[in-house]
This record gives sequence, structure tokens and C-alpha cells, in this order.
Amino acid sequence: MSKAHPPELKKFMDKKLALKLNGGRYVTGILRGFDPFMNLVVDESIEETREGHKKNIGMVVRIHLKFIK
Repeated sequence: MSKAHPPELKKFMDKKLALKLNGGRYVTGILRGFDPFMNLVVDESIEETREGHKKNIGMVVRIHLKFIK
């Protein structure tokens, strides 16, 4: 059985990311850390709702990631 390799995230360290989370939520912020299980630490995070409202949510540790841009 082959093992799946996690995405190469080192190149995104300390860079601004746009993330799509479960429930159709979007967060932008700066990637500060990650692990092989795709748990992310994102700093200076801002959540944007579908209606376009933005909310500063600070530092986030997140799992169940759908998309990185």
C-alpha cells in the first residue's frame, strides 16, 4: 500500500494564503506553521463571509482544509 505524501507547504511559510474551509468559509492570513496531517497555523487571519463581511480572527489552528490558493 502506498503512502500519500502531504503537499509541500514550506514554500508558503510566512506568506499570505487564501483558504477555503468546511462550511464554505474563507480565511486569509499568513502561514506560520503546519504538520504532516495538514494542520495549519495561520496568523493575522481574516474570515470573509459569503455576504462579503470581514472579521479579524487573529491566529488560527485549522484542520479539514479544502483548498489553498
